[in-house]
Amino acid sequence: MGVGVLCSKPMTIERSQVEYLARLARISLKEEEIETYRVHLASILALVETLEEVDVSGIEETAHVQNLQNITRSDVVVQSRDKEDILANAPDRKGDMFAVPRVI
Repeated sequence: MGVGVLCSKPMTIERSQVEYLARLARISLKEEEIETYRVHLASILALVETLEEVDVSGIEETAHVQNLQNITRSDVVVQSRDKEDILANAPDRKGDMFAVPRVI
């Protein structure tokens, strides 16, 4: 299915707009690609306009199509392990801290 078949009225996208978007995206386009992208962008924008025609006035907004709930644990203060017990497993330590190689 070719571009433009999906939309009834293609929007007008100028060559300068495609060149501007290419600069923003930091991509270089060949001459023949500019026209191809111009047609594709026009088709995409026409499809978005088609979506704007859909009546969604009675539909509640959702962040996700499924009813998801985040499962979290209770925020309860608990006794942590002894510092010396934890540092006993350190391959190398400097005072009360783990010693690790410098990463640059």
